Amino acid sequence: MKATLFELTQIVNGVLIGNGEILVTSATPAHLANSESITFLLDPKLKKILDHSKAACAVVPKGFNETERIALIQVDDVNDAFNRIAAFFRPPLGNMIEGVSSKAIISESAQIGEGASIGAGTYIGNHVRIGKRCVIYPGVCLLDGTQIGDDTVIFPNVSIYENCCVGDRCIIHASAVIGSYGFGYDSSDGKHTLSVQYGNVVLGDDVEIGANTTIDRGTYDSTFIGSGTKIDNLVQIGHNCSIGRHNLICAHTGIAGSSVTGDFVVMAGRVGVRDHLKIGDGAVIGAMAGVMIDVPAGARIVGIPATPEKEQMKKQVALAKLPDMRKEFLALQKETKHMKDRISLLEAKLQDYDISQRDI
Repeated sequence: MKATLFELTQIVNGVLIGNGEILVTSATPAHLANSESITFLLDPKLKKILDHSKAACAVVPKGFNETERIALIQVDDVNDAFNRIAAFFRPPLGNMIEGVSSKAIISESAQIGEGASIGAGTYIGNHVRIGKRCVIYPGVCLLDGTQIGDDTVIFPNVSIYENCCVGDRCIIHASAVIGSYGFGYDSSDGKHTLSVQYGNVVLGDDVEIGANTTIDRGTYDSTFIGSGTKIDNLVQIGHNCSIGRHNLICAHTGIAGSSVTGDFVVMAGRVGVRDHLKIGDGAVIGAMAGVMIDVPAGARIVGIPATPEKEQMKKQVALAKLPDMRKEFLALQKETKHMKDRISLLEAKLQDYDISQRDI
């Protein structure tokens, strides 16, 4: 694909500063750009990035013109504009499959929506319902009673256990497991007996589930993931959890059973949340935090155990001073011992003096 800067400027409805006849063949980050590349700059404070780039042009915020070395396309929204330019050079491939494969195993009682595509090796159980225009990639397993909403995409080797429900426009990435048994046992008579697993998992609309993520089914009720929530790869969500709308949950996070989050909660990578906790709307939990108590709405917490961000920063500052404080303590300890020894010596001399005075 090739385009002139004038053509690219028209695609994004921008303002061109420079030669519109320059030919561009790729859209790349600044450090990978060559003389036929277009790149982008999100923050004018980082303009040095362009000074070191070989790019022919950069997409920049409106009003930015602090470089004359390369051409500029000024736009209102740099991310949106550069995404459109990148899509021009690398258009999406579209669905890898079309129609229903003859090599899929589909129950006679299953309902397949109009325009759905189902890949080879997929298993679709009894009374499964798949909505319109869904794309089910090869190797997916949908057990009995599963319900899939319209326009949902399920990538290879996903397993969705019986009676789970997936909303409209969801994306479930490869090898995710939805509705596996919860980790609940009755421990008696010297053995662990699996608890009942009568519940299911319900995903709202526009939910995205990362690769190899697992979401356990409820014991009697549903494990629920709210609409608009995005869950990264390798996340574990325990049975009976209720995750609010528009949460962002990053990789390696583990949420124990029966915990509840509000809306717009953010959990960074490797967060651990113990069972039966409540996390309020808009809370932000930092990477590797260990959450042991309920988190109020809007709170920002970090650390193990997790505490408010400012409090944790004070602790870290104090922790960094510990080696110097230890040296000061040892020096004071040594000085104190020396003073005690001097006092003991003086007391002994005074005692000898008193005895000698009585003898006189």
